[in-house]
Amino acid sequence: MGYLPRLKEHYRSNVIPVMMETYKYGSIMEVPRLVKIAVNQGIGQATQDKKLVDIGISELATITGQKPVATISRKAISNFKLREKLPIGVRVTLRNVKMYEFLDRLIAVALPRVRDFRGVNDSSFDGRGNYTLGITEQIIFPEIDLDKINKITGMDITFVTTAKTDAEAFTLLKEMGIPFKNQKN
Repeated sequence: MGYLPRLKEHYRSNVIPVMMETYKYGSIMEVPRLVKIAVNQGIGQATQDKKLVDIGISELATITGQKPVATISRKAISNFKLREKLPIGVRVTLRNVKMYEFLDRLIAVALPRVRDFRGVNDSSFDGRGNYTLGITEQIIFPEIDLDKINKITGMDITFVTTAKTDAEAFTLLKEMGIPFKNQKN
Protein backbone atom coordinates (compact mmCIF):
# COMPACT_ATOMS: atom_id res chain seq x y z
CA MET A 1 0.00 0.00 0.00
CA GLY A 2 1.24 3.49 -0.86
CA TYR A 3 1.13 6.78 0.95
CA LEU A 4 -1.74 7.35 3.40
CA PRO A 5 -2.44 11.00 4.38
CA ARG A 6 -2.46 11.80 8.09
CA LEU A 7 -6.10 12.93 8.11
CA LYS A 8 -7.27 9.82 6.26
CA GLU A 9 -5.59 7.67 8.89
CA HIS A 10 -7.22 9.86 11.58
CA TYR A 11 -10.61 9.35 9.88
CA ARG A 12 -10.20 5.57 9.85
CA SER A 13 -8.88 5.18 13.39
CA ASN A 14 -10.70 7.93 15.32
CA VAL A 15 -13.62 9.45 13.40
CA ILE A 16 -15.34 6.22 12.30
CA PRO A 17 -15.60 4.80 15.87
CA VAL A 18 -16.96 8.12 17.21
CA MET A 19 -19.55 8.35 14.42
CA MET A 20 -20.54 4.68 14.87
CA GLU A 21 -21.05 5.29 18.61
CA THR A 22 -22.90 8.60 18.20
CA TYR A 23 -25.31 7.67 15.40
CA LYS A 24 -25.57 3.87 15.97
CA TYR A 25 -24.81 2.87 12.37
CA GLY A 26 -25.21 -0.81 11.52
CA SER A 27 -22.17 -0.91 9.25
CA ILE A 28 -18.95 1.03 8.75
CA MET A 29 -20.11 1.75 5.20
CA GLU A 30 -22.97 3.87 6.58
CA VAL A 31 -20.56 6.30 8.26
CA PRO A 32 -20.44 9.61 6.34
CA ARG A 33 -17.18 10.45 4.65
CA LEU A 34 -15.65 13.40 2.85
CA VAL A 35 -16.10 12.94 -0.91
CA LYS A 36 -14.49 16.09 -2.33
CA ILE A 37 -13.46 19.63 -1.58
CA ALA A 38 -14.37 22.25 -4.19
CA VAL A 39 -12.46 25.54 -4.07
CA ASN A 40 -14.03 28.41 -6.00
CA GLN A 41 -12.68 31.91 -6.48
CA GLY A 42 -14.89 34.52 -8.12
CA ILE A 43 -12.95 37.31 -9.79
CA GLY A 44 -15.32 40.23 -10.34
CA GLN A 45 -12.79 42.57 -11.96
CA ALA A 46 -11.96 39.95 -14.61
CA THR A 47 -14.35 41.74 -16.97
CA GLN A 48 -11.93 44.69 -17.11
CA ASP A 49 -8.60 42.87 -16.75
CA LYS A 50 -8.15 39.42 -18.33
CA LYS A 51 -4.83 38.84 -16.51
CA LEU A 52 -6.63 38.53 -13.16
CA VAL A 53 -7.99 35.12 -14.18
CA ASP A 54 -4.47 33.89 -15.03
CA ILE A 55 -3.21 35.20 -11.68
CA GLY A 56 -6.13 33.46 -9.93
CA ILE A 57 -5.31 30.20 -11.72
CA SER A 58 -1.67 30.34 -10.67
CA GLU A 59 -2.50 31.24 -7.04
CA LEU A 60 -5.13 28.49 -6.71
CA ALA A 61 -2.75 25.98 -8.30
CA THR A 62 -0.10 26.96 -5.75
CA ILE A 63 -2.54 26.64 -2.84
CA THR A 64 -4.19 23.35 -3.84
CA GLY A 65 -1.47 21.56 -5.78
CA GLN A 66 -3.83 20.93 -8.69
CA LYS A 67 -4.47 22.97 -11.84
CA PRO A 68 -7.76 24.89 -11.65
CA VAL A 69 -10.03 25.76 -14.57
CA ALA A 70 -11.55 29.12 -15.41
CA THR A 71 -15.29 29.51 -14.89
CA ILE A 72 -17.15 31.07 -17.78
CA SER A 73 -20.14 33.42 -17.60
CA ARG A 74 -23.37 31.90 -18.93
CA LYS A 75 -25.23 35.06 -19.86
CA ALA A 76 -24.58 38.72 -20.50
CA ILE A 77 -25.47 41.29 -17.82
CA SER A 78 -24.95 44.83 -19.09
CA ASN A 79 -25.04 46.46 -15.63
CA PHE A 80 -21.97 44.45 -14.60
CA LYS A 81 -20.23 44.93 -17.99
CA LEU A 82 -20.40 41.16 -18.36
CA ARG A 83 -20.61 39.42 -21.71
CA GLU A 84 -21.49 35.82 -22.39
CA LYS A 85 -18.67 33.23 -22.31
CA LEU A 86 -16.26 35.55 -20.50
CA PRO A 87 -13.92 34.06 -17.83
CA ILE A 88 -15.04 35.39 -14.43
CA GLY A 89 -13.46 33.06 -11.88
CA VAL A 90 -11.49 29.90 -11.20
CA ARG A 91 -12.37 26.62 -9.51
CA VAL A 92 -10.76 23.32 -8.63
CA THR A 93 -12.14 20.06 -7.23
CA LEU A 94 -9.89 18.04 -4.92
CA ARG A 95 -10.38 14.35 -4.19
CA ASN A 96 -8.53 11.55 -2.37
CA VAL A 97 -4.92 12.30 -1.34
CA LYS A 98 -4.86 15.95 -2.49
CA MET A 99 -8.16 16.57 -0.70
CA TYR A 100 -6.85 15.25 2.64
CA GLU A 101 -3.54 17.10 2.26
CA PHE A 102 -5.34 20.38 1.49
CA LEU A 103 -7.70 19.89 4.47
CA ASP A 104 -4.74 19.17 6.74
CA ARG A 105 -2.95 22.37 5.64
CA LEU A 106 -6.19 24.36 5.95
CA ILE A 107 -6.83 23.22 9.53
CA ALA A 108 -3.27 23.20 10.85
CA VAL A 109 -1.70 26.19 9.08
CA ALA A 110 -4.08 28.48 7.17
CA LEU A 111 -7.06 28.97 9.50
CA PRO A 112 -4.93 29.84 12.57
CA ARG A 113 -3.36 32.63 10.47
CA VAL A 114 -6.72 34.42 10.09
CA ARG A 115 -6.82 37.65 12.05
CA ASP A 116 -8.87 37.39 15.29
CA PHE A 117 -9.75 33.77 14.52
CA ARG A 118 -12.24 32.22 16.92
CA GLY A 119 -13.45 29.36 14.76
CA VAL A 120 -15.46 28.96 11.56
CA ASN A 121 -19.18 29.65 11.38
CA ASP A 122 -21.32 26.56 11.95
CA SER A 123 -24.40 27.85 10.11
CA SER A 124 -23.13 27.37 6.54
CA PHE A 125 -24.53 23.88 6.02
CA ASP A 126 -26.83 23.42 3.03
CA GLY A 127 -29.36 20.97 4.52
CA ARG A 128 -27.92 17.99 2.64
CA GLY A 129 -24.73 17.46 4.63
CA ASN A 130 -22.41 19.80 2.72
CA TYR A 131 -20.56 22.73 4.26
CA THR A 132 -19.24 25.89 2.62
CA LEU A 133 -16.52 28.00 4.22
CA GLY A 134 -15.84 31.50 2.95
CA ILE A 135 -12.32 32.86 3.19
CA THR A 136 -11.78 36.59 2.66
CA GLU A 137 -8.03 36.63 1.98
CA GLN A 138 -5.90 34.17 0.04
CA ILE A 139 -2.81 35.33 1.95
CA ILE A 140 -3.62 33.07 4.92
CA PHE A 141 -2.06 30.23 2.94
CA PRO A 142 1.72 30.11 3.46
CA GLU A 143 2.26 29.03 -0.18
CA ILE A 144 1.30 32.52 -1.38
CA ASP A 145 4.21 34.96 -1.67
CA LEU A 146 3.08 38.32 -0.23
CA ASP A 147 5.44 40.28 -2.50
CA LYS A 148 3.75 38.95 -5.65
CA ILE A 149 0.18 39.76 -4.56
CA ASN A 150 -1.42 42.59 -6.50
CA LYS A 151 -4.99 42.12 -5.20
CA ILE A 152 -6.46 40.43 -2.13
CA THR A 153 -9.18 37.99 -3.19
CA GLY A 154 -11.34 35.57 -1.26
CA MET A 155 -12.56 32.09 -2.01
CA ASP A 156 -15.28 29.61 -1.12
CA ILE A 157 -14.30 26.14 0.04
CA THR A 158 -17.10 23.56 -0.11
CA PHE A 159 -16.81 20.26 1.74
CA VAL A 160 -19.01 17.64 0.06
CA THR A 161 -19.85 14.68 2.31
CA THR A 162 -22.03 11.59 2.11
CA ALA A 163 -23.87 12.68 5.29
CA LYS A 164 -27.64 12.78 4.98
CA THR A 165 -28.19 15.48 7.62
CA ASP A 166 -26.37 18.61 8.73
CA ALA A 167 -25.89 17.18 12.23
CA GLU A 168 -24.00 14.17 10.82
CA ALA A 169 -21.89 16.43 8.61
CA PHE A 170 -21.16 18.75 11.55
CA THR A 171 -20.00 15.83 13.69
CA LEU A 172 -17.88 14.46 10.83
CA LEU A 173 -16.15 17.77 10.11
CA LYS A 174 -15.71 18.57 13.82
CA GLU A 175 -14.07 15.17 14.39
CA MET A 176 -11.87 15.72 11.32
CA GLY A 177 -10.51 18.81 13.08
CA ILE A 178 -12.35 21.81 11.64
CA PRO A 179 -12.58 24.37 14.48
CA PHE A 180 -16.21 25.52 14.72
CA LYS A 181 -17.20 28.56 16.81
CA ASN A 182 -20.17 26.99 18.55
CA GLN A 183 -19.63 23.38 19.57
CA LYS A 184 -23.20 22.03 19.31
CA ASN A 185 -22.56 18.69 21.01
